[in-house]
Amino acid sequence: MASIFSKIIAGEIPCHRIAENDEFLAFLDINPLAEGHTLVIPKTEVDYFFDLDAGLLSRINLFARDVAQKIETAIPCKRVGVAVIGLEVPHAHMHLIPLQNVADINFERPKLTFTADELAATAERIKRA
Repeated sequence: MASIFSKIIAGEIPCHRIAENDEFLAFLDINPLAEGHTLVIPKTEVDYFFDLDAGLLSRINLFARDVAQKIETAIPCKRVGVAVIGLEVPHAHMHLIPLQNVADINFERPKLTFTADELAATAERIKRA
């Protein structure tokens, strides 16, 4: 079940990496709802988030917590919202989205556009946080 995320993990498609370990990767969404909108994925190819085994599911949440704390430090926001939808890409993933209000996590809103340089600068701010 190789997906675009599998190609990102393999380095075949570039991304703006925020954090990574042996099991997980966090990178900026290229169609963000807000500056700093980050995707957190397991490196294991699993389609549905809640099909992750219990250990992996626990560890991805701990990994995401650390990433969310970096986002909160780097991007002015009231909270970092979490969304698990899983319809767009057949690879388990969660969205971490800096929020000012509940409307900021509405996926029906138009997506923002940033240049590659802007995304790189945002990724660097979050990584340094």
